[in-house]
Amino acid sequence: MSRALQEAVRTCEAITRRRARNFHYGLRFTPEDRRWAMYAVYAWMREADDLADGAGPDRAERSRRIAKFRADTDAAFVGQPDDTQPCMVALAEAVRRFHLEPGEFHDMLEGQMGDLDAARFETWDELRAFCYRVAGTVGVVCIRVWGFHGADAIRLAVDRGIAFQLTNVLRDLGEDLDAGRCYLPLREYAAMDLSPDDLRAWRLPDRGTEFIRAQCERARAHYERSAPLDRMIDASCLPTLWAMTQIYRGILGRIKTDPRITVAGRARLSSFRKAWIAWRATRMKPEASSR
Repeated sequence: MSRALQEAVRTCEAITRRRARNFHYGLRFTPEDRRWAMYAVYAWMREADDLADGAGPDRAERSRRIAKFRADTDAAFVGQPDDTQPCMVALAEAVRRFHLEPGEFHDMLEGQMGDLDAARFETWDELRAFCYRVAGTVGVVCIRVWGFHGADAIRLAVDRGIAFQLTNVLRDLGEDLDAGRCYLPLREYAAMDLSPDDLRAWRLPDRGTEFIRAQCERARAHYERSAPLDRMIDASCLPTLWAMTQIYRGILGRIKTDPRITVAGRARLSSFRKAWIAWRATRMKPEASSR
């Protein structure tokens, strides 16, 4: 790597470590020759997300900034990154080495554009489309960096990404409702004779518990459906996928056990549990995902 690229990657890693502890935790198990590219992808995603954040400039200005970011991304994809933006410098090299596709990054940005206004989804189809754009695409980009085989791998990577995003939606439920965002389908609230305000205040505990557990079941089904992916990615990168999945499934399990935590706190794994996951990941044999 050139010195400029090394400096860009260091910046991307620092962003990942600071802003995404669970993601960074899992990436420690990725081989070094691919880990740097994952830092570049995460730093790019973080920048895109921050541009769309509701705080700060008005909607028109945020929209303009996202459009500029998209143009800068397209420049990186043709090998002409803005050398003042570390994530673009690192991304351009990741594109060159791992043959990343611009469409997935465009879809991610479409997902961020959808978050310019306080999101409110009526149906599961709307929520799924959002989850695909902001997380299913990430799953696909990850396996492009890690390496994969099998005709179904991309579809399964989308499902795993959606599972992660559904877990995030449940974990951040109270914070999002306070910000005016209602990702869980409003029609499903209505079917339970429940409102987002009822859930936020935990006024109807039995209905709230049933509603949250139904959402947990949807996420669990996506984890189960995507399980064959573990046998399709490069064996050296399986520990990363396994560790990330264990962390997110563990968070989902905490929520299913105590649904009220979605509005009364934030579901987390203990340091001991994470240490156990790390111990297991470091002892996984490459043969486990061989063809």
